[in-house]
Amino acid sequence: MAAEHGVGSAADAAAKKPEENGVSAPALVTATEGKKEPDCISSVIPGWFSEISPMWPGEAHSLKVEKILFQGKSDYQNVLVFQSSTYGKVLVLDGVIQLTERDECAYQEMIAHLPLCSIPNPKKVLVIGGGDGGVLREVSRHSSVEQIDICEIDKMVVDVSKEFFPRVAVGYEDPRVTLHVGDGVAFLKAVPEGTYDAIIVDSSDPIGPAQELFEKPFFASVAKALRPGGVVCTQAESIWLHMHIIEDIVTNCRQIFKGSVNYAWTTVPTYPSGVIGFMLCSTEGPPVDFKHPVNPIEDNGSETAKGPLKFYNSEIHTAAFCLPSFAKKIIDSKVK
Repeated sequence: MAAEHGVGSAADAAAKKPEENGVSAPALVTATEGKKEPDCISSVIPGWFSEISPMWPGEAHSLKVEKILFQGKSDYQNVLVFQSSTYGKVLVLDGVIQLTERDECAYQEMIAHLPLCSIPNPKKVLVIGGGDGGVLREVSRHSSVEQIDICEIDKMVVDVSKEFFPRVAVGYEDPRVTLHVGDGVAFLKAVPEGTYDAIIVDSSDPIGPAQELFEKPFFASVAKALRPGGVVCTQAESIWLHMHIIEDIVTNCRQIFKGSVNYAWTTVPTYPSGVIGFMLCSTEGPPVDFKHPVNPIEDNGSETAKGPLKFYNSEIHTAAFCLPSFAKKIIDSKVK
């Protein structure tokens, strides 16, 4: 789902060479052989990409394919890039859409600015996952930030993003950024206590290796790596599809983080259900009120490399924490 990039399961289907125009290519089936249930099965059938998965049973979202630009298989996953007719270029990992040029702003801007605008003067930031560079692009808008580390397991995702999504991968060009290619869980365990002001976890769905990123030991490692009053923002699934997963995330975070624990959400049309959520937590220390940003981001449209903010503003920041009644009831019962 939302991303990322390098934490998803490896797939065994070999990459096929697409036809010249991409739309008449043989069906691309991304699955893991030898399993009772595939992680994801998605296909290009005469000109259309359809995303099908047990994570969102009984439904699929389809995009019209103009041309397949890249197909490959890294050590960890299948990587696909295609030109769609309405959403620009699309990045797909193991059959799951990670971003499109048209709506990536709604995810990248929110997962970065919700935490960073909630604390004064963040200086050291860690991104786990996020290999496409979009989170880096958004973090780099904050002039107070002095150090940006990113740990991404799959170098192919980084390279493909730089080639096909330069306006997203522009984040890598910032001199404050240091790329660490490797496992995010292991990287975090080695981080000295209290190193970061903010940690952003741009993870894939809790299937296979990514399951670790949704469990208590991982959250405990995150809390240890944060300074007092430090913040974390992690991808936290859809209120329409995954309330059972969200309940577990909230419960785990409430046990680990002794500051604030909040759930926010945004709309991303090309993600299943059109909605994706974020878990925002702070460690014990200076209080953090995520719902009322204290560190406004200046939208400098003259930054031609990054471009202007397209989605985030202070009003939508506060509104992101307003939940539908059915979700509010369940989440509030776990937070208290």
